[in-house]
Amino acid sequence: MMKQQEIVVCRCEEVTVEQIVKTIKEHSCLAREVKLRTRAGMGYCGGRTCRCLVDRIVEQFQTNQDVHTVPLGYQPPVRPISFANLGGVKSE
Repeated sequence: MMKQQEIVVCRCEEVTVEQIVKTIKEHSCLAREVKLRTRAGMGYCGGRTCRCLVDRIVEQFQTNQDVHTVPLGYQPPVRPISFANLGGVKSE
């Protein structure tokens, strides 16, 4: 059975709960700094799958109550692309 600390939060960068909690405790950091230190939310999805989880973990383990928490942002694609262009199908 998998321990809670071994659960992967960011699948793109394979960042676990344990890595995030350890970073928060060592550096007393918020979501943005956790992202920069662990790369959680910096993978292919741009944080769309793990952003909320990272924010919740930071809220739960952040001990510095004087700091205003800023939620982790995510980046949308630069420009939309159709599935036809993505698959290499030429449209008529």
